[in-house]
Amino acid sequence: MTEKPLVSIGCITYNHAPYIRQCIEGFLMQKTDFQFEIIINDDCSTDGTTDIIKEYEKQYPNLINAIYHSENQYSKGVRGIYFRNVFPAARGKYIAMCEGDDYWTDPLKLQKQVDFLEKHNEYSLVYSKVNVVNGQGTFLNYFGREDTFDSLLTQGSHISTASTCFRLHIYKKFLKEV
Repeated sequence: MTEKPLVSIGCITYNHAPYIRQCIEGFLMQKTDFQFEIIINDDCSTDGTTDIIKEYEKQYPNLINAIYHSENQYSKGVRGIYFRNVFPAARGKYIAMCEGDDYWTDPLKLQKQVDFLEKHNEYSLVYSKVNVVNGQGTFLNYFGREDTFDSLLTQGSHISTASTCFRLHIYKKFLKEV
């Protein structure tokens, strides 16, 4: 990876072999006027997920940075893999997240979100509604709503990880304050 990316796509996965290709393809189809990187954290998958990631990593060595574990971290009680592994590896100004069993369908997702954030410094995070489908591809429902700060505090978050894009420096500031 030569040029510093504007966006770091973070993906955590464990035993997502049936889904990980579609997830990665959703990243690769992004049409942007900026550089991005893909950071995939595989938590010692045992179902072939690791082999699929390595296949893509070999094909896109300047785009995909994979983190592999020799032991499953979750089973050892380790939580917050994004915070422990993915975010520290991120070089972008922005972070977009998508877990290994989710995928993006809009090839302009990153471009739209970054364009908005670049024009509106008063916003730290953007997200969208998502379609929820089961493992057989059956549409279940829409997930998400328009939130205000008050509704997030009183009703909880309805933000799907796969739809987010946020400023990395806000996350780092948050860590220092907390």
